[in-house]
Amino acid sequence: MSTEKPRLDGQVALVAGATRGAGRGIARALGEAGALVYCTGRSAIGHPKGLDRPETINETVALIEQQGGRAVAVRVDHTRDEEVASLAERIRTEAGRLDVLVNSIWGADPMVDWSKSFWEVDLANLSAYLDQALASHVITNRRLAPLMIEADRGLIVEVIDGHFAGYRGHILYDLVKASLARLAYGMAMELARTGVTALALSPGFLRSEAVLEHFGVREETWREAIAKDPYFAESETPALVGRAAVALACDPDVRRKAGLIHFASDLALEYGFTDVDGRTPDFPKMFDTRVAAMASAQLLDDQSRFLAWARYCQIHQDPAGRELAVLLAGALGLENLGPGLGPAEALP
Repeated sequence: MSTEKPRLDGQVALVAGATRGAGRGIARALGEAGALVYCTGRSAIGHPKGLDRPETINETVALIEQQGGRAVAVRVDHTRDEEVASLAERIRTEAGRLDVLVNSIWGADPMVDWSKSFWEVDLANLSAYLDQALASHVITNRRLAPLMIEADRGLIVEVIDGHFAGYRGHILYDLVKASLARLAYGMAMELARTGVTALALSPGFLRSEAVLEHFGVREETWREAIAKDPYFAESETPALVGRAAVALACDPDVRRKAGLIHFASDLALEYGFTDVDGRTPDFPKMFDTRVAAMASAQLLDDQSRFLAWARYCQIHQDPAGRELAVLLAGALGLENLGPGLGPAEALP
């Protein structure tokens, strides 16, 4: 396995949603690898910032330039077709090509109330939520993909949450994230006869700016938060998913991964890169070990029951997770669920 870092010199990338979190991590990694990176989003100097947070696309560009890369900040509301169409024309005129398109648009946290079941959700913001979190991706792919199809090359990455087929815990959140995975799959099918590849990419327990702030730590002191949440021990920086995106973009056989969901830490093991501290976090393994121990103890408190149910929802459709799913179902008193909700049958 080569230890030489992959390079994207001469290539052009667009990261939609490069303001913070995974989007910023991917933009920085693409810039470090030599690509010219267009960083887009709504939060820019001189404009209202999304999510009441301080990060801007201008800061992302500055971080890329500080590490020797090249980047351009373009304020774009990706829910507005005319703005995205103008962005596509600008890239066509200025750069003459587009090699990597990363869709990391989100910004919908305030519109998801995790305490509400589907029959209780507030419908007032439903259209705005779907526009922001889902339609924006469709619009962006529609307007930018032609630059890649014309050249018969390129990579489209849909950034999602979770590489499992199961449920993500909230009806609206799950609807969008599962739809984005399906979007990557559908695009990959339609691109199968071209040189363009579409796929989905998921980080693990991400130490985003908001998560660090929630735990009251900085990246330099993140381990102090493990005392508050032991699962934080297997968290990762946005650099890991960024390096995953670079590895995919540099892989000459990436079309073999088209249509699938790829987990950043799995790609780290496959391609031989690590997080910035040299580790390869494995949050799912830690989570599975802990919930299995909880379920085996038979007596679940409210917190253990919540975690067991959350993991069961995620993995019950995966034949590879059947053993754990059966254990969790038993501990939760759900042994008689039908095939739609019960543990998937093991593969022959």
